[in-house]
Amino acid sequence: MNAPLLEVDDLKTHFPIRAGLLRSVVGHVHAVDGVSLSVQPKETVGIVGESGCGKTTLGRSILRLIEPTSGAVRYRGEDVIGASRQRMQELRAEMQIVFQDPYASLNPRMPVDDIIAEPLRVHGTDKTAARAKARELLDAVGLLPEHGNRYPHEFSGGQRQRIGIARALSLNPNLMILDEPVSALDVSVQAQVINLLDDLQDEFDLTYLFIAHDLSVVRHISDRIVVMYLGRVAEVADSSDLYTSPAHPYSHALLSAVPVPDPDLERDRERIVLQGDIPSPSDPPSGCRFRTRCPLAVERCADEVPELRQVGPGHMVACHFPLEPGETLIDRVGALAV
Repeated sequence: MNAPLLEVDDLKTHFPIRAGLLRSVVGHVHAVDGVSLSVQPKETVGIVGESGCGKTTLGRSILRLIEPTSGAVRYRGEDVIGASRQRMQELRAEMQIVFQDPYASLNPRMPVDDIIAEPLRVHGTDKTAARAKARELLDAVGLLPEHGNRYPHEFSGGQRQRIGIARALSLNPNLMILDEPVSALDVSVQAQVINLLDDLQDEFDLTYLFIAHDLSVVRHISDRIVVMYLGRVAEVADSSDLYTSPAHPYSHALLSAVPVPDPDLERDRERIVLQGDIPSPSDPPSGCRFRTRCPLAVERCADEVPELRQVGPGHMVACHFPLEPGETLIDRVGALAV
């Protein structure tokens, strides 16, 4: 196996909570709380979980758009957290991000050509060459070169996201962090953008960290999937393994919410409905963070933090009582009730 392009080791990003007249720190929001993962060159790793689980904070912390509290991020073996400001500017040419909202991430006062060319200009490319590169990238993402004279408000949501992707490609990056790039788009447009990202990965030899809250979105584009819950990793598995044999109760619950295209199967299948709300990241539960909503939780789950351990080739899970291959959460709950 090749050396990882990206390594994240025990990364933590905590935000202070301030109160009172003196704005004293009275606590912390544990947005990312000890995440470790690796990404191989030209691989797509999906990061999934409910809103508030820390996915977006993780992506931005990797790029140091948000400064992490502790931990390590290595890109091609180089320490990112300790890099100087000048070195970070150089590294960001190789590590780009596509944001969730395709309108808010584009400057409404700039024509599309200038939006795409701006990163090139910042890194020293002359105006004529930058404009020519922008026109090439418009074609690469399925837009017409003459669209470069228009402004963001003149495009649909899917077209604006294509512009955002073109901008991210302008510096020929190796790694792209895709922060829920299709969640604001219609379903039919989502498929078009995902297919585009798949094609661009082959054309430009890209590596993706694909953040999403919907498992059905990342299913066909991801090689591996990381499931996050309340700032921590619950499960890591190859895409096929996670969909056929999830080992963590939380992964089972997420998969049960994914619609099935067969109406008969969709009508008859049993859904797993989690009880209660997600706990506050400022006051997470002791032990296993999922225990307050887990139907399998026992006293041990409150006392011990489950370590991420291997349950199969390339399959890791942070659970004291992982499910066996082929076993469902409903089966386990039923067996415990007997």
